Amino acid sequence: MDTGMISNVVQSAVTPAASSAAKKTEEKAEEKSTSKSGFSEKAATYEKSDDAATVKNDRSAMVEKLKADAEQRQQQLIGIVQKMMAGQGKAIGTADDMWKFLASGDFTVDPETKAQAQKDIADDGYWGVNQTSDRIVDFAIALSGGDADKADKMIEAFKKGFDEATKSWGKELPDISKRTYDAVLEKMDAWKQGTYKSGASTATE
Repeated sequence: MDTGMISNVVQSAVTPAASSAAKKTEEKAEEKSTSKSGFSEKAATYEKSDDAATVKNDRSAMVEKLKADAEQRQQQLIGIVQKMMAGQGKAIGTADDMWKFLASGDFTVDPETKAQAQKDIADDGYWGVNQTSDRIVDFAIALSGGDADKADKMIEAFKKGFDEATKSWGKELPDISKRTYDAVLEKMDAWKQGTYKSGASTATE
């Protein structure tokens, strides 16, 4: 089990949420990508089975789908921000440069992009606290094979990923990221206690 994978997912989930909350620069075409991300309700829902190999394969497929979704969303965001910066005569060399640029607030955002960002970071939006924390916890559960005894290792990996996201941002993350952090820890604890129930579309129930 590679806990570094969840650290990477946390970085890709928490930092985009921070950029939305701080300066409203998020994705203009996020909703269109959801139908193209490769997810399906059938693939994302587990059914009880006596076949251990089938269950293991299902969980492996879930891990890959969650990773692909996180990577796709990250790349979409980077592409949108790069276009925005190019139009304003800005340039970046790495993703870290992009986050620091967004954190600086030295840019303008068109009304349509701002409106989309506000929608995306709403409580029930893709980058909102609820969906983001669900995705992180669901990924941890899938990565652990559903073994709650490994929850502490997943929590450690999550905290490492959050620290890395803070470094990429270049300063203290905004309130939405802090609330996401608290929500993840609360849901991780519920998982350990056997009371967690995902509300995300990528549920690993």
